[in-house]
Amino acid sequence: MIDLHTHTTCSDGTDTPRELINKALSQGISVLAITDHDTTSGWSEARQALRGNLELVLGAEISCLTDDGISVHMLGLLFDENNAPMQLLLEQTRDGRIPRMRKMIELMQGEGIAISMEDVEAVKPAGATLGRPHLADALVKNGVISSRDEAFSELLHNESRFYVSHAAPTPADAIKAIRSAGGVAVIAHAFASHRGKILVSDDFQELCEAGLNGIEVDHRDHSPAERDMLRAIAIEKNLVITGSSDYHGMGKLNSLCENWTSPEQWLRLESESDQRRVVKV
Repeated sequence: MIDLHTHTTCSDGTDTPRELINKALSQGISVLAITDHDTTSGWSEARQALRGNLELVLGAEISCLTDDGISVHMLGLLFDENNAPMQLLLEQTRDGRIPRMRKMIELMQGEGIAISMEDVEAVKPAGATLGRPHLADALVKNGVISSRDEAFSELLHNESRFYVSHAAPTPADAIKAIRSAGGVAVIAHAFASHRGKILVSDDFQELCEAGLNGIEVDHRDHSPAERDMLRAIAIEKNLVITGSSDYHGMGKLNSLCENWTSPEQWLRLESESDQRRVVKV
């Protein structure tokens, strides 16, 4: 089984990189990608924890915004972690999350919701990339809402009055940075319409011209019809088709490898990086 989209405590997951490696091993996963939001900080621990026959794919999920404000997430896999422009892009995207969080909290406080930046910092693991899931956890801890899922469906979705965008690269710029760093770019949950505004089919031409390698088709947040549309786009554009869990530990319902990528598609995707960077024991 091959899962190319997971998260740890280095962003908004609840398992450390070591714990995630252990779970993958116990479940018989053959290839696992760690793709924390806008950071590579979990890579070292994941490498150290690796053993057995598990193959480790190191990456990041990059937060992007289109020119007309649509939120897009781009998975960058197998890129050179020492590529300075890539690390600068990730750092700038992380930095943009702090003023965004302060503004969201300010909007909530304006409506009498009991929440503060200190509350969010208290539930965020040390060193983790700040994100809405941490705000959700703080709201749960303060008794404002009962779960992360409820927080996102009621208060934190992209169309919410509390939603605030942040400084981020365009999807095309993120793809170009990933490819320049030797990696491969896969757009994540592109048609997850319940999250808010989404791309349309015509948008993929620009992404392909920027160097897009694949589309995450099989994902919990895609309906059967959305999967069919994305699969058709991938076939038409000759892109790799992936499936992934978007696992967050206890932070979401998603289970490891509840969706997966076929070995044939994975071999093709790996071959499109500039060198072999899959980590093996």
